[in-house]
Amino acid sequence: MLEKIYIARHGFRMNWVTQHWTSPTGTPRDPPMAAYGEEQAKELAAFFVSLPDDEKPTAIFSSPFYRCVQTAAPTGAALNLPVYVENGISEWYSPVVPGTGLHPIPPPASKLASLFPAFRIDPEGWNPPTYIPDRKGETMPQIHDRCRAFLSAFIPRVEQLDQGKHTRILLVSHAATVIALTRELVGDRELPMRAACCSLTTLERSEQDKNQTVGVWKVKELAVGHYLKGGLERDWGFEDAIVQDGQVVNDRGDPGTENDVQEAIGLQVAIPSRM
Repeated sequence: MLEKIYIARHGFRMNWVTQHWTSPTGTPRDPPMAAYGEEQAKELAAFFVSLPDDEKPTAIFSSPFYRCVQTAAPTGAALNLPVYVENGISEWYSPVVPGTGLHPIPPPASKLASLFPAFRIDPEGWNPPTYIPDRKGETMPQIHDRCRAFLSAFIPRVEQLDQGKHTRILLVSHAATVIALTRELVGDRELPMRAACCSLTTLERSEQDKNQTVGVWKVKELAVGHYLKGGLERDWGFEDAIVQDGQVVNDRGDPGTENDVQEAIGLQVAIPSRM
């Protein structure tokens, strides 16, 4: 049974340093990390290596966006673990302006595996993804709804992976999704939280409610970065989102996607029975 979940945000992004960057995946709005972010990812990996064996994660799941896989890869290499790609912990995009197209489709695991030949990015071992977000974007309540639905299916699924051997896992995601995942796990959508680059949140399952998947986890550490030489940087919280009349301001879709037809969205797997 899953007992501990680590949730990390990706490292420092290249587009915060320069506007002259190219996405390795060819996906719009999918920047790589800056060299500084790569160092942060190595510091995160060193922290996990320093933990006792009974506290280290035994499975790693990453958002499909390049910067998150970049962040997860050093920890996977250091712990000799594959990195599984999971769309359910993808980036949060606000709702699209009508008529402007849709948000990006992140690269598939197979492409990411080809871009990280020195690391074990598993192209097939976690297929299909548990959840696919709506390319039309999400309101603030909807990103929380997504994380709750995702976790309700994901946790039992992890508990059946590799014959139920995983009790500790690491998720690598984006600031908004990190916060929404944490809030849904503890059962408090108002939990004050800001997620910085390569910060880490640690949650432990309540002993009294082990039959529940969400709303029963306890925060052991919230978005800490004591292992980072530069400390916590570029922290973000939902209060930083641009809001108008109580709603998050809509964003434009990607040019050329105005006539795209969305594939299946939402849960892609049935919620497995508990072991």
